[in-house]
Amino acid sequence: MKARTRARKRAVDLLYEADLRGLNRNETDPTTSLEAVIVEVLKERLAYPGHEAPLPQYAVDAAEGISAHLTHIDEAISTYSHGWTLGRMPAVDRAILRLGTWEIMYNDEVPDAVAIDEAVAMATRISTDDSPAFINGLLDRIKTMKP
Repeated sequence: MKARTRARKRAVDLLYEADLRGLNRNETDPTTSLEAVIVEVLKERLAYPGHEAPLPQYAVDAAEGISAHLTHIDEAISTYSHGWTLGRMPAVDRAILRLGTWEIMYNDEVPDAVAIDEAVAMATRISTDDSPAFINGLLDRIKTMKP
């Protein structure tokens, strides 16, 4: 597995954890934003990576970028996911879509086709059978419609 592919997986793991923490936290404190939870989880992983190697820089850059642009990223996903709200999507798909959308909309060093291919490959490995086609179609639509 390539280094950037591993970094993407680590970013998705971090986003997935933050998303679940955010959902749980919103039950007790609805003022906590997902952006803040992403930053909190990122700080924890940087301070103590646990049993894994330290976070690759690309995973850090992705998490920071997604946190900074989360409102626009989620808006794009919601706008082009016909019939699916963010809340209806599996959490892992939300994480993959957020990363893919960030790469398409805000990371010029990654070609759009590569961002989509990597997202589809990750969905094939870690999500449902229907997720790769859904993610492919949605990210392709975001790529087509991006400013």
